[in-house]
Amino acid sequence: MKVTVKYFGLVAEAAAKSEEVMEFDRTLTASELKAQCLNCLAIADKDSVQIAVNQNLDDSITLKDGDEVALLPPFAGG
Repeated sequence: MKVTVKYFGLVAEAAAKSEEVMEFDRTLTASELKAQCLNCLAIADKDSVQIAVNQNLDDSITLKDGDEVALLPPFAGG
């Protein structure tokens, strides 16, 4: 299974890239992928990073081949 992972804001800065294609030989949930991606990054509050799969904010989704995943930093509105 291949998924495209896109990094935004401080997540992109910590990863030193804006996107990558990752390949897995087993199924993963979005939250498992998030943990794997953030494990090696120097981000103080990893729980504040949101994950979207195909523009849907739901970390319980089981990933499928071809999905687009975005790791989004905390953001504020006003």
